[in-house]
Amino acid sequence: ARLAQEAGLSNWIKLEVIGDQKTLFPDNQGLLEATRILAKEGFVVLPYTTDDLVNARRLIDAGAAAVMPLAAPIGSGLGIQNITNLKILREAITEVPLIVDAGVGTASDAAVAMELGYDAVLLNTAIAKAGDPAAMARAFALGVESGRAAFLAGAMAPRDMAAPSTPVVGRGALS
Repeated sequence: ARLAQEAGLSNWIKLEVIGDQKTLFPDNQGLLEATRILAKEGFVVLPYTTDDLVNARRLIDAGAAAVMPLAAPIGSGLGIQNITNLKILREAITEVPLIVDAGVGTASDAAVAMELGYDAVLLNTAIAKAGDPAAMARAFALGVESGRAAFLAGAMAPRDMAAPSTPVVGRGALS
């Protein structure tokens, strides 16, 4: 990373500190320490992390320029597994961008992330392993665009019960 910075290539770094080789889940303590060090050295740190709000706040305090929670295990394509935690993160974290990173499988997963108000979705395996990567990349672009548009439009609040959406005023009784 330092060589890239000295060469003038970039001071942005996606940081992954893997704590478990089977699940590829992050080592939150190691991630926090590395974020702190790299941010002090002038890097723009983009840490891959879990969907844990407390850890996300600690990463921001350590100098993270964004928080990038996983949707599911890296490369799994399982899509968003804990929508509640991602909602909580979006509601609580407003000072840095939120980017869904890892586990996204298809364009509808990206649309959901963007509908939740996320700033971006980071992709690799879902496109690289698709039968037609270019077509899948296009599908993801459309999913991101539609999800963002839906978020900005302000979706209606879900209801537990039915509610009529067609006016009934002026309609006579049916015989």
